[in-house]
Amino acid sequence: MVELADLPLPENPRLAGNITHFARALRRAGLPIGPGQVIDAIRAVEAAGFSEKQDFYWTLHACFVRKAEERAVFGQVFRLYWRDPQFLEKMMEMLTPMVRGVNETPDPMAAERRAAEALLDQPDAAPPDLPDAEEGELIEIDATLTFSAEEKLRRTDFEQMTGAELAEAKRMIARLELPVRPIASRRTRAAARGHIPDWRGTMRDAMRRGDVAELKMRERRTRWPNLVALCDISGSMSGYSRMLLHFLHTAANQKGAGWAQVHAFTFGTRLTNITRHLRQRDVDAALAATGAEARDWEGGTRIGASLHAFNRDWSRRVLGQGAVVLLITDGLDREEPEQLAREAERLRLSARKLIWLNPLLRFDEFAPKARGVRALLPHVDSFRAAHSIGSLEALANALTRPEDAGQRARMMGRM
Repeated sequence: MVELADLPLPENPRLAGNITHFARALRRAGLPIGPGQVIDAIRAVEAAGFSEKQDFYWTLHACFVRKAEERAVFGQVFRLYWRDPQFLEKMMEMLTPMVRGVNETPDPMAAERRAAEALLDQPDAAPPDLPDAEEGELIEIDATLTFSAEEKLRRTDFEQMTGAELAEAKRMIARLELPVRPIASRRTRAAARGHIPDWRGTMRDAMRRGDVAELKMRERRTRWPNLVALCDISGSMSGYSRMLLHFLHTAANQKGAGWAQVHAFTFGTRLTNITRHLRQRDVDAALAATGAEARDWEGGTRIGASLHAFNRDWSRRVLGQGAVVLLITDGLDREEPEQLAREAERLRLSARKLIWLNPLLRFDEFAPKARGVRALLPHVDSFRAAHSIGSLEALANALTRPEDAGQRARMMGRM
């Protein structure tokens, strides 16, 4: 049960206006709220009444909150909007510039930051007036020390981004390219400048001509591999998995990227195939369909059982063309590590390359101490971070280098 401060309730004549402005604040904080939900909320409050603070809170909560991750943002905006002095003071402190020294305070939670910015956002201050330049004098501005907002955003952790930063990050992810090199096939084709002698073709040509006029040559065909992604959507990964699903949607809809097919699966407590959803052109519709299909969002983690289901039901269907596999998880499995190690080894033998993307690598002090991490690490080809746009750009570059192992060797040394 949420504990609410004893605050004054909105006045009845201003009920519709208050709820409308409250919905706008929620939308600025990142919640997808449309006019229909606002009308439903006004009617619901009118029907339920607002004599009790708890009833008023949960009535609006039922109208505006659709996902578990939206609860924290709703709670913060609600307390701010209906003038809870303690929360307002707390949010103001978060947004007030301060000198950070040795005793640096930790960054606020993403939900709190988005709520604060949605309600306390102020227009940018006007630039200071510059002195008039004398005639013929050239005013030069030294921009060498200017900090690029885009470069900062590339290094910002997804969990620490504000609502506006998340929106910009999604736009940057939509522009990312995920290149791949073609694979040389065992099949060949006729080629005048090939390097493989075509004895049969030469003999057929000689039989038609009556003598050997030239030596026919062949070259190897090339084909494009599949990209297969297994994305962890458990509670510890939910904040990152949503951004990584945006990344996979970009890969699935890229034109001329080279991948034969892009297959995507989510897993928490069970495996779900979301490939057909990510093929939708509209990213919002694709992720909404994915959320409806995967029923285990922010649940527990059963990596070993999920990999077993994939190896049993899907590996022969999607890994037959030298596929590259992205395993997106923090490795925090709650089951015995023996099954996880066994299934990871089987997955590695079926794939051309197995790349493990782990958001925990954002910490310099990270060491493979968890049992699941220790079980997975020996069976992957590359071990890379996946917590920011910069880490995803590094992954795109690494896919063009077959020998890339990321931080695998360094982590193996810490085991």
